Amino acid sequence: MFFRVMVFLCCQLAGGLLGWWQMGPWGAAVGAAVAIWVWFTWDMLRGTRVVRWLRQGELAQAPRLHGLWGEVSDRARRLLRQMQGQVQESEQRLQEVLSALQASPNGVIFLNAAGCIEWSNQIAAAHFGIDLERDLLQSIGNLVRHPDFSAYYAARDFSSAVVMAGRYSTPACPVRLSVQLHPYGQGRCLLLSRDVTALEQAEVMRRDFVANVSHEIRTPLTVLSGFVETLQTLSLAPEEEKRYLALMAQQAARMQSVVQGLLTLSRLEGSPLPGLTEWTPVGQLLRACEDEARALSALLAPASQRVHVLQFPSLQALQGMGEIAGAQTELQSALSNLVGNAVRYTPASGSITVTWTRDAQGGAVFAVADTGPGIDPVHIARLTERFYRVDRSRSRETGGTGLGLAIVKHVLQRHGAVLQIDSVPGKGSVFSVCFPASRLRPTGWKADGVVPTLTAL
Repeated sequence: MFFRVMVFLCCQLAGGLLGWWQMGPWGAAVGAAVAIWVWFTWDMLRGTRVVRWLRQGELAQAPRLHGLWGEVSDRARRLLRQMQGQVQESEQRLQEVLSALQASPNGVIFLNAAGCIEWSNQIAAAHFGIDLERDLLQSIGNLVRHPDFSAYYAARDFSSAVVMAGRYSTPACPVRLSVQLHPYGQGRCLLLSRDVTALEQAEVMRRDFVANVSHEIRTPLTVLSGFVETLQTLSLAPEEEKRYLALMAQQAARMQSVVQGLLTLSRLEGSPLPGLTEWTPVGQLLRACEDEARALSALLAPASQRVHVLQFPSLQALQGMGEIAGAQTELQSALSNLVGNAVRYTPASGSITVTWTRDAQGGAVFAVADTGPGIDPVHIARLTERFYRVDRSRSRETGGTGLGLAIVKHVLQRHGAVLQIDSVPGKGSVFSVCFPASRLRPTGWKADGVVPTLTAL
Protein backbone atom coordinates (compact mmCIF):
# COMPACT_ATOMS: atom_id res chain seq x y z
CA MET A 1 0.00 0.00 0.00
CA PHE A 2 2.89 2.36 0.78
CA PHE A 3 4.36 1.69 -2.65
CA ARG A 4 1.01 2.49 -4.27
CA VAL A 5 0.73 5.85 -2.40
CA MET A 6 4.31 6.76 -3.25
CA VAL A 7 3.73 6.05 -6.97
CA PHE A 8 0.55 8.15 -6.89
CA LEU A 9 2.35 11.09 -5.20
CA CYS A 10 5.32 10.80 -7.53
CA CYS A 11 3.00 10.96 -10.56
CA GLN A 12 1.29 14.10 -9.17
CA LEU A 13 4.61 15.75 -8.35
CA ALA A 14 6.04 14.97 -11.79
CA GLY A 15 2.87 16.26 -13.53
CA GLY A 16 2.83 19.43 -11.41
CA LEU A 17 6.52 20.19 -12.00
CA LEU A 18 6.15 19.63 -15.74
CA GLY A 19 3.07 21.94 -15.87
CA TRP A 20 4.85 24.66 -13.78
CA TRP A 21 7.82 24.51 -16.08
CA GLN A 22 5.61 24.94 -19.16
CA MET A 23 2.72 27.14 -17.97
CA GLY A 24 3.37 28.38 -14.50
CA PRO A 25 0.96 27.91 -11.55
CA TRP A 26 -2.06 27.04 -13.69
CA GLY A 27 0.07 24.62 -15.66
CA ALA A 28 1.09 22.92 -12.42
CA ALA A 29 -2.59 22.26 -11.52
CA VAL A 30 -3.37 20.98 -15.02
CA GLY A 31 -0.25 18.76 -15.02
CA ALA A 32 -1.16 17.31 -11.62
CA ALA A 33 -4.71 16.54 -12.83
CA VAL A 34 -3.44 14.90 -16.01
CA ALA A 35 -0.96 12.86 -13.97
CA ILE A 36 -3.79 11.62 -11.75
CA TRP A 37 -5.79 10.41 -14.78
CA VAL A 38 -2.71 8.78 -16.28
CA TRP A 39 -2.02 6.94 -13.05
CA PHE A 40 -5.67 5.95 -12.70
CA THR A 41 -5.76 4.60 -16.25
CA TRP A 42 -2.52 2.68 -15.73
CA ASP A 43 -3.82 1.26 -12.43
CA MET A 44 -7.12 0.24 -14.07
CA LEU A 45 -5.23 -1.60 -16.79
CA ARG A 46 -3.28 -3.53 -14.18
CA GLY A 47 -6.50 -4.34 -12.31
CA THR A 48 -8.15 -5.44 -15.55
CA ARG A 49 -5.31 -7.94 -16.15
CA VAL A 50 -5.84 -9.42 -12.69
CA VAL A 51 -9.65 -9.64 -13.14
CA ARG A 52 -9.28 -11.25 -16.58
CA TRP A 53 -6.90 -13.84 -15.13
CA LEU A 54 -9.24 -14.56 -12.20
CA ARG A 55 -12.06 -15.21 -14.66
CA GLN A 56 -9.93 -17.71 -16.56
CA GLY A 57 -8.45 -19.32 -13.45
CA GLU A 58 -5.30 -20.69 -15.11
CA LEU A 59 -2.33 -20.63 -12.74
CA ALA A 60 0.17 -20.60 -15.60
CA GLN A 61 -1.33 -17.34 -16.95
CA ALA A 62 -1.14 -15.39 -13.68
CA PRO A 63 0.18 -11.82 -14.34
CA ARG A 64 3.49 -10.83 -12.79
CA LEU A 65 2.78 -7.41 -11.17
CA HIS A 66 4.09 -5.27 -8.33
CA GLY A 67 2.29 -3.23 -5.77
CA LEU A 68 -1.27 -3.79 -4.58
CA TRP A 69 -2.44 -5.63 -7.70
CA GLY A 70 0.67 -7.78 -7.60
CA GLU A 71 -0.12 -8.78 -4.02
CA VAL A 72 -3.73 -9.52 -5.00
CA SER A 73 -2.47 -11.68 -7.89
CA ASP A 74 0.00 -13.56 -5.69
CA ARG A 75 -2.57 -14.26 -2.96
CA ALA A 76 -5.17 -15.36 -5.51
CA ARG A 77 -2.58 -17.63 -7.13
CA ARG A 78 -1.75 -19.26 -3.78
CA LEU A 79 -5.44 -19.76 -2.98
CA LEU A 80 -6.07 -21.35 -6.38
CA ARG A 81 -3.07 -23.61 -5.92
CA GLN A 82 -4.40 -24.72 -2.52
CA MET A 83 -7.87 -25.29 -3.96
CA GLN A 84 -6.48 -27.34 -6.83
CA GLY A 85 -4.48 -29.44 -4.36
CA GLN A 86 -7.59 -30.04 -2.27
CA VAL A 87 -9.59 -30.96 -5.37
CA GLN A 88 -6.88 -33.39 -6.52
CA GLU A 89 -6.68 -34.91 -3.05
CA SER A 90 -10.47 -35.29 -2.95
CA GLU A 91 -10.47 -36.88 -6.41
CA GLN A 92 -7.70 -39.24 -5.35
CA ARG A 93 -9.62 -40.27 -2.24
CA LEU A 94 -12.77 -40.73 -4.32
CA GLN A 95 -10.89 -42.95 -6.75
CA GLU A 96 -9.47 -44.96 -3.84
CA VAL A 97 -12.98 -45.44 -2.44
CA LEU A 98 -14.30 -46.46 -5.86
CA SER A 99 -11.34 -48.82 -6.31
CA ALA A 100 -12.09 -50.39 -2.94
CA LEU A 101 -15.74 -50.81 -3.94
CA GLN A 102 -14.59 -52.25 -7.27
CA ALA A 103 -12.51 -54.82 -5.40
CA SER A 104 -15.40 -55.74 -3.12
CA PRO A 105 -16.68 -59.32 -3.48
CA ASN A 106 -20.22 -57.93 -3.36
CA GLY A 107 -22.08 -55.90 -5.96
CA VAL A 108 -22.41 -52.13 -5.31
CA ILE A 109 -24.64 -49.71 -7.26
CA PHE A 110 -25.25 -46.00 -6.55
CA LEU A 111 -28.79 -44.86 -7.42
CA ASN A 112 -29.91 -41.24 -7.63
CA ALA A 113 -33.25 -39.94 -6.35
CA ALA A 114 -34.96 -41.10 -9.55
CA GLY A 115 -33.64 -44.65 -9.15
CA CYS A 116 -31.15 -44.33 -12.02
CA ILE A 117 -27.69 -45.87 -11.95
CA GLU A 118 -24.92 -43.36 -11.25
CA TRP A 119 -22.11 -45.88 -10.67
CA SER A 120 -21.73 -49.66 -10.48
CA ASN A 121 -18.86 -52.03 -9.85
CA GLN A 122 -18.07 -55.03 -12.06
CA ILE A 123 -19.56 -57.55 -9.61
CA ALA A 124 -22.97 -55.85 -9.68
CA ALA A 125 -22.79 -55.60 -13.46
CA ALA A 126 -22.18 -59.36 -13.63
CA HIS A 127 -24.97 -60.07 -11.13
CA PHE A 128 -27.62 -58.13 -13.06
CA GLY A 129 -26.24 -58.24 -16.61
CA ILE A 130 -25.60 -54.48 -16.71
CA ASP A 131 -23.50 -52.78 -19.39
CA LEU A 132 -21.63 -50.04 -17.51
CA GLU A 133 -21.38 -47.80 -20.59
CA ARG A 134 -24.80 -48.37 -22.08
CA ASP A 135 -26.90 -48.56 -18.91
CA LEU A 136 -25.47 -45.61 -17.01
CA LEU A 137 -28.28 -43.30 -15.78
CA GLN A 138 -30.86 -45.95 -16.68
CA SER A 139 -33.59 -46.85 -14.18
CA ILE A 140 -32.76 -49.91 -12.10
CA GLY A 141 -36.42 -50.93 -12.27
CA ASN A 142 -36.19 -51.18 -16.07
CA LEU A 143 -32.96 -53.20 -15.99
CA VAL A 144 -33.76 -55.69 -13.22
CA ARG A 145 -37.11 -57.22 -14.14
CA HIS A 146 -37.20 -60.14 -11.70
CA PRO A 147 -40.69 -60.22 -10.09
CA ASP A 148 -39.31 -60.53 -6.57
CA PHE A 149 -37.09 -57.47 -7.01
CA SER A 150 -39.87 -55.48 -8.70
CA ALA A 151 -42.21 -56.13 -5.77
CA TYR A 152 -39.43 -55.32 -3.29
CA TYR A 153 -38.55 -52.06 -5.08
CA ALA A 154 -42.18 -50.99 -5.39
CA ALA A 155 -42.96 -51.65 -1.72
CA ARG A 156 -40.20 -49.21 -0.65
CA ASP A 157 -39.60 -51.30 2.49
CA PHE A 158 -35.84 -51.85 2.47
CA SER A 159 -35.45 -53.09 6.06
CA SER A 160 -34.54 -56.58 4.84
CA ALA A 161 -32.99 -58.16 1.77
CA VAL A 162 -34.72 -60.01 -1.04
CA VAL A 163 -33.32 -63.27 -2.44
CA MET A 164 -33.72 -63.75 -6.17
CA ALA A 165 -32.26 -65.68 -9.07
CA GLY A 166 -29.24 -64.15 -10.83
CA ARG A 167 -29.35 -62.91 -14.41
CA TYR A 168 -27.48 -65.93 -15.75
CA SER A 169 -29.02 -68.53 -13.45
CA THR A 170 -29.93 -71.86 -15.07
CA PRO A 171 -31.43 -75.07 -13.67
CA ALA A 172 -28.09 -76.82 -14.19
CA CYS A 173 -26.09 -73.97 -12.64
CA PRO A 174 -28.33 -71.94 -10.30
CA VAL A 175 -27.25 -68.51 -9.07
CA ARG A 176 -28.96 -66.96 -6.06
CA LEU A 177 -28.53 -63.31 -5.10
CA SER A 178 -29.31 -61.46 -1.89
CA VAL A 179 -30.21 -57.85 -2.79
CA GLN A 180 -30.87 -54.98 -0.39
CA LEU A 181 -31.32 -51.23 -0.86
CA HIS A 182 -29.99 -48.74 1.72
CA PRO A 183 -31.42 -45.19 1.45
CA TYR A 184 -29.05 -42.26 2.09
CA GLY A 185 -28.80 -38.55 1.31
CA GLN A 186 -31.76 -36.88 -0.37
CA GLY A 187 -33.65 -39.79 -1.87
CA ARG A 188 -30.56 -41.68 -3.03
CA CYS A 189 -30.06 -45.41 -2.51
CA LEU A 190 -27.12 -47.76 -2.21
CA LEU A 191 -27.86 -51.18 -3.73
CA LEU A 192 -25.83 -54.10 -2.40
CA SER A 193 -25.96 -57.56 -3.98
CA ARG A 194 -24.34 -60.74 -2.66
CA ASP A 195 -24.02 -64.18 -4.22
CA VAL A 196 -25.54 -66.57 -1.69
CA THR A 197 -25.57 -69.64 -3.94
CA ALA A 198 -22.91 -71.42 -1.91
CA LEU A 199 -24.64 -70.55 1.37
CA GLU A 200 -27.98 -71.89 0.17
CA GLN A 201 -26.35 -75.01 -1.18
CA ALA A 202 -24.54 -75.50 2.13
CA GLU A 203 -27.84 -75.06 3.98
CA VAL A 204 -29.51 -77.62 1.71
CA MET A 205 -26.61 -80.00 2.23
CA ARG A 206 -26.86 -79.50 6.00
CA ARG A 207 -30.58 -80.27 5.99
CA ASP A 208 -30.04 -83.29 3.76
CA PHE A 209 -27.19 -84.47 5.97
CA VAL A 210 -29.27 -84.23 9.14
CA ALA A 211 -32.19 -85.94 7.42
CA ASN A 212 -29.97 -88.72 6.06
CA VAL A 213 -28.25 -89.32 9.39
CA SER A 214 -31.60 -89.39 11.15
CA HIS A 215 -32.97 -91.83 8.58
CA GLU A 216 -29.93 -94.10 8.66
CA ILE A 217 -30.01 -94.36 12.45
CA ARG A 218 -33.79 -94.32 12.89
CA THR A 219 -34.35 -97.44 10.77
CA PRO A 220 -32.08 -99.79 12.77
CA LEU A 221 -33.27 -98.18 16.01
CA THR A 222 -36.85 -98.97 15.05
CA VAL A 223 -35.88 -102.57 14.33
CA LEU A 224 -33.99 -102.85 17.59
CA SER A 225 -36.88 -101.36 19.56
CA GLY A 226 -39.27 -103.83 17.96
CA PHE A 227 -37.09 -106.81 18.77
CA VAL A 228 -36.51 -105.64 22.34
CA GLU A 229 -40.25 -105.20 22.86
CA THR A 230 -40.85 -108.66 21.39
CA LEU A 231 -38.28 -110.26 23.69
CA GLN A 232 -39.76 -108.45 26.67
CA THR A 233 -43.39 -109.33 26.03
CA LEU A 234 -43.31 -112.73 24.36
CA SER A 235 -41.96 -116.07 25.43
CA LEU A 236 -39.93 -117.31 22.48
CA ALA A 237 -38.27 -120.57 21.66
CA PRO A 238 -34.47 -120.59 22.03
CA GLU A 239 -34.03 -120.78 18.24
CA GLU A 240 -36.27 -117.74 17.64
CA GLU A 241 -34.64 -115.79 20.47
CA LYS A 242 -31.22 -116.55 19.03
CA ARG A 243 -32.35 -115.38 15.57
CA TYR A 244 -33.78 -112.15 16.99
CA LEU A 245 -30.58 -111.45 18.90
CA ALA A 246 -28.58 -112.01 15.71
CA LEU A 247 -30.79 -109.52 13.85
CA MET A 248 -30.40 -107.02 16.71
CA ALA A 249 -26.63 -107.40 16.55
CA GLN A 250 -26.77 -106.83 12.80
CA GLN A 251 -28.71 -103.58 13.22
CA ALA A 252 -26.41 -102.43 16.01
CA ALA A 253 -23.41 -103.10 13.75
CA ARG A 254 -25.11 -101.07 11.03
CA MET A 255 -25.52 -98.08 13.35
CA GLN A 256 -21.96 -98.49 14.55
CA SER A 257 -20.77 -98.46 10.94
CA VAL A 258 -22.61 -95.20 10.25
CA VAL A 259 -21.22 -93.55 13.37
CA GLN A 260 -17.71 -94.79 12.58
CA GLY A 261 -17.95 -93.38 9.06
CA LEU A 262 -19.07 -89.98 10.35
CA LEU A 263 -16.23 -89.93 12.89
CA THR A 264 -13.75 -90.81 10.14
CA LEU A 265 -14.98 -87.93 7.97
CA SER A 266 -14.79 -85.54 10.91
CA ARG A 267 -11.23 -86.65 11.66
CA LEU A 268 -10.16 -86.26 8.03
CA GLU A 269 -11.60 -82.75 7.82
CA GLY A 270 -9.99 -81.59 11.07
CA SER A 271 -6.53 -83.18 10.93
CA PRO A 272 -3.45 -81.64 9.24
CA LEU A 273 -2.53 -82.72 5.73
CA PRO A 274 -0.16 -85.71 5.47
CA GLY A 275 3.42 -84.79 4.61
CA LEU A 276 6.16 -86.50 2.62
CA THR A 277 7.90 -88.18 5.54
CA GLU A 278 5.90 -91.43 5.81
CA TRP A 279 6.52 -93.78 2.86
CA THR A 280 4.64 -97.02 2.27
CA PRO A 281 5.36 -99.68 -0.39
CA VAL A 282 2.61 -99.64 -3.00
CA GLY A 283 2.78 -103.43 -3.25
CA GLN A 284 1.94 -103.70 0.44
CA LEU A 285 -1.19 -101.59 -0.02
CA LEU A 286 -2.36 -103.61 -3.03
CA ARG A 287 -1.65 -106.92 -1.32
CA ALA A 288 -3.82 -105.86 1.64
CA CYS A 289 -6.57 -104.79 -0.79
CA GLU A 290 -6.42 -108.20 -2.47
CA ASP A 291 -6.71 -110.08 0.84
CA GLU A 292 -9.72 -108.00 1.92
CA ALA A 293 -11.37 -108.32 -1.48
CA ARG A 294 -11.08 -112.12 -1.56
CA ALA A 295 -12.42 -112.42 1.99
CA LEU A 296 -15.36 -110.12 1.20
CA SER A 297 -16.11 -111.98 -2.04
CA ALA A 298 -16.22 -115.30 -0.21
CA LEU A 299 -18.54 -113.80 2.42
CA LEU A 300 -21.00 -112.28 -0.07
CA ALA A 301 -21.12 -115.05 -2.69
CA PRO A 302 -24.04 -117.51 -2.29
CA ALA A 303 -23.09 -121.11 -1.66
CA SER A 304 -24.47 -122.19 -5.03
CA GLN A 305 -22.39 -119.74 -7.06
CA ARG A 306 -18.71 -119.12 -7.59
CA VAL A 307 -16.90 -116.19 -6.00
CA HIS A 308 -15.77 -113.20 -8.05
CA VAL A 309 -12.91 -113.42 -10.53
CA LEU A 310 -10.32 -111.09 -8.95
CA GLN A 311 -7.28 -110.03 -10.98
CA PHE A 312 -4.48 -108.20 -9.12
CA PRO A 313 -0.88 -107.46 -10.18
CA SER A 314 1.51 -110.37 -9.78
CA LEU A 315 3.88 -110.66 -6.83
CA GLN A 316 6.82 -109.69 -9.02
CA ALA A 317 4.98 -106.60 -10.28
CA LEU A 318 4.06 -105.61 -6.69
CA GLN A 319 7.73 -105.58 -5.69
CA GLY A 320 8.63 -103.06 -8.38
CA MET A 321 5.84 -100.53 -7.84
CA GLY A 322 7.86 -98.24 -5.58
CA GLU A 323 6.61 -96.31 -2.58
CA ILE A 324 3.97 -93.66 -1.94
CA ALA A 325 4.05 -90.84 0.62
CA GLY A 326 1.13 -90.23 2.97
CA ALA A 327 -0.85 -91.65 5.82
CA GLN A 328 -0.81 -95.42 5.36
CA THR A 329 -4.10 -96.05 7.17
CA GLU A 330 -5.91 -93.42 5.08
CA LEU A 331 -4.50 -94.69 1.79
CA GLN A 332 -5.30 -98.29 2.72
CA SER A 333 -8.85 -97.29 3.64
CA ALA A 334 -9.44 -95.39 0.37
CA LEU A 335 -8.03 -98.08 -1.95
CA SER A 336 -9.73 -100.93 -0.08
CA ASN A 337 -13.00 -99.02 -0.20
CA LEU A 338 -12.89 -98.78 -3.99
CA VAL A 339 -12.08 -102.49 -4.33
CA GLY A 340 -14.71 -103.42 -1.74
CA ASN A 341 -17.40 -101.42 -3.58
CA ALA A 342 -16.54 -103.28 -6.78
CA VAL A 343 -16.95 -106.59 -4.98
CA ARG A 344 -20.24 -105.58 -3.35
CA TYR A 345 -21.91 -104.28 -6.49
CA THR A 346 -20.59 -106.87 -8.96
CA PRO A 347 -22.72 -110.04 -9.20
CA ALA A 348 -21.15 -113.35 -8.18
CA SER A 349 -18.83 -114.80 -10.83
CA GLY A 350 -18.25 -111.28 -12.15
CA SER A 351 -14.77 -109.99 -12.94
CA ILE A 352 -12.85 -107.31 -11.01
CA THR A 353 -9.47 -106.11 -12.27
CA VAL A 354 -7.10 -103.95 -10.21
CA THR A 355 -4.11 -102.24 -11.90
CA TRP A 356 -1.32 -99.82 -11.00
CA THR A 357 0.34 -97.98 -13.90
CA ARG A 358 2.72 -95.04 -14.25
CA ASP A 359 1.99 -92.11 -16.55
CA ALA A 360 4.28 -89.96 -18.69
CA GLN A 361 4.43 -87.18 -16.06
CA GLY A 362 5.83 -89.50 -13.39
CA GLY A 363 2.52 -89.98 -11.58
CA ALA A 364 0.60 -93.21 -11.10
CA VAL A 365 -2.95 -94.44 -11.70
CA PHE A 366 -4.67 -96.96 -9.45
CA ALA A 367 -7.70 -98.37 -11.30
CA VAL A 368 -10.49 -100.76 -10.31
CA ALA A 369 -12.55 -102.11 -13.22
CA ASP A 370 -15.60 -104.31 -12.68
CA THR A 371 -18.27 -106.00 -14.78
CA GLY A 372 -21.13 -104.90 -12.53
CA PRO A 373 -24.41 -103.23 -13.50
CA GLY A 374 -22.75 -99.89 -14.20
CA ILE A 375 -23.90 -96.41 -13.18
CA ASP A 376 -26.15 -94.01 -15.03
CA PRO A 377 -24.23 -90.80 -15.95
CA VAL A 378 -26.74 -88.64 -14.03
CA HIS A 379 -25.53 -90.17 -10.75
CA ILE A 380 -21.76 -89.98 -11.29
CA ALA A 381 -21.32 -86.35 -10.26
CA ARG A 382 -23.00 -87.02 -6.87
CA LEU A 383 -21.47 -90.37 -5.99
CA THR A 384 -19.01 -88.85 -3.50
CA GLU A 385 -21.74 -87.01 -1.56
CA ARG A 386 -22.47 -88.29 1.92
CA PHE A 387 -25.29 -90.84 2.04
CA TYR A 388 -25.92 -90.58 -1.69
CA ARG A 389 -26.91 -93.93 -3.16
CA VAL A 390 -27.83 -94.94 -6.69
CA ASP A 391 -29.91 -97.86 -5.40
CA ARG A 392 -30.77 -97.66 -1.70
CA SER A 393 -32.17 -101.16 -1.48
CA ARG A 394 -29.08 -102.64 -3.14
CA SER A 395 -26.81 -100.64 -0.77
CA ARG A 396 -28.52 -101.99 2.32
CA GLU A 397 -28.37 -105.54 0.99
CA THR A 398 -24.59 -105.25 0.61
CA GLY A 399 -24.08 -103.44 3.90
CA GLY A 400 -23.22 -100.04 2.48
CA THR A 401 -23.64 -96.85 4.54
CA GLY A 402 -23.37 -94.27 1.76
CA LEU A 403 -20.21 -92.79 3.31
CA GLY A 404 -17.52 -94.87 1.62
CA LEU A 405 -16.93 -92.74 -1.46
CA ALA A 406 -17.18 -89.55 0.61
CA ILE A 407 -14.32 -90.86 2.75
CA VAL A 408 -12.39 -91.84 -0.39
CA LYS A 409 -12.80 -88.32 -1.81
CA HIS A 410 -11.50 -86.66 1.36
CA VAL A 411 -8.53 -89.01 1.64
CA LEU A 412 -7.52 -88.46 -1.98
CA GLN A 413 -7.87 -84.68 -1.67
CA ARG A 414 -5.56 -84.75 1.36
CA HIS A 415 -2.97 -86.63 -0.73
CA GLY A 416 -3.27 -84.46 -3.85
CA ALA A 417 -4.90 -87.27 -5.83
CA VAL A 418 -7.92 -87.14 -8.14
CA LEU A 419 -10.76 -89.66 -8.44
CA GLN A 420 -12.17 -90.34 -11.91
CA ILE A 421 -15.29 -92.43 -12.54
CA ASP A 422 -16.16 -93.95 -15.90
CA SER A 423 -19.19 -96.17 -16.19
CA VAL A 424 -21.54 -97.58 -18.82
CA PRO A 425 -24.89 -98.96 -17.61
CA GLY A 426 -24.95 -102.70 -18.12
CA LYS A 427 -21.23 -102.96 -18.88
CA GLY A 428 -19.48 -102.10 -15.62
CA SER A 429 -17.48 -99.26 -14.09
CA VAL A 430 -13.89 -98.09 -13.76
CA PHE A 431 -12.79 -96.09 -10.69
CA SER A 432 -9.37 -94.50 -11.25
CA VAL A 433 -7.17 -92.65 -8.76
CA CYS A 434 -4.44 -90.41 -10.19
CA PHE A 435 -1.56 -89.81 -7.76
CA PRO A 436 0.92 -86.95 -8.37
CA ALA A 437 4.59 -87.64 -9.04
CA SER A 438 5.60 -85.70 -5.92
CA ARG A 439 4.23 -88.50 -3.71
CA LEU A 440 5.94 -91.39 -5.51
CA ARG A 441 9.48 -92.75 -5.46
CA PRO A 442 11.25 -96.00 -6.40
CA THR A 443 11.71 -98.71 -3.79
CA GLY A 444 14.87 -98.26 -1.71
CA TRP A 445 15.27 -94.61 -2.75
CA LYS A 446 17.59 -92.70 -0.39
CA ALA A 447 17.59 -88.93 -0.03
CA ASP A 448 21.10 -87.39 -0.20
CA GLY A 449 20.08 -83.73 0.00
CA VAL A 450 18.69 -83.48 -3.52
CA VAL A 451 15.46 -85.17 -4.61
CA PRO A 452 16.08 -86.84 -7.99
CA THR A 453 13.62 -86.71 -10.84
CA LEU A 454 11.47 -89.84 -10.87
CA THR A 455 11.20 -91.80 -14.07
CA ALA A 456 8.68 -94.41 -15.06
CA LEU A 457 9.41 -97.71 -13.43
